Amino acid sequence: MKLEITNSPVIETERLILRVPRIEDFDRYAEAFADDSSHFIGGPLTRGDAWRRFLQVPGAWLLQGFGMFSIIDKSSGQWLGQAGPWKPDGWPGNEVGYSFHPDARGKGHATEACTAAIDWAFDTLGWSDVIHCIDPANTGSQGVAKRLGSQVRGPGKLPPPLDVHPVEMWGQSREQWFARRPRG
Repeated sequence: MKLEITNSPVIETERLILRVPRIEDFDRYAEAFADDSSHFIGGPLTRGDAWRRFLQVPGAWLLQGFGMFSIIDKSSGQWLGQAGPWKPDGWPGNEVGYSFHPDARGKGHATEACTAAIDWAFDTLGWSDVIHCIDPANTGSQGVAKRLGSQVRGPGKLPPPLDVHPVEMWGQSREQWFARRPRG
């Protein structure tokens, strides 16, 4: 028996659909986490390890009422990546995180998806700030954070067992976001 996450949000942007992950997203997810470039976010992973990690996000939606969205290209229906609110137990703050399939990078998808996800987190979850936990060597992710208006807040610490990975905390307050972000 397959359970459905009911009353889950669907957000549309100019080019993207943000929705709760579905089983059909897994093949592209596994490809993304098998790629060498996934080392900044805990990869590369075998398909089995990617499966276990994939299940974390729908679990977060079921238990917390939020989690990362699957990012879908409107024109092709293809899974591009994931982005959205993320706050596992012991996490250093209210994160809007993001990761994308290698063939979806460099096209503005992360900035577009995260803008919608940050709006949603502030409007729906009532968060007062957002962070992004970024490996200091991950210049691509730092570029996304900058385009979102976030600034380096200093070194951070993730909960064990992730505490062995260096991270810089990037972020901004709700007030900073809405002062910078035009509302339509």
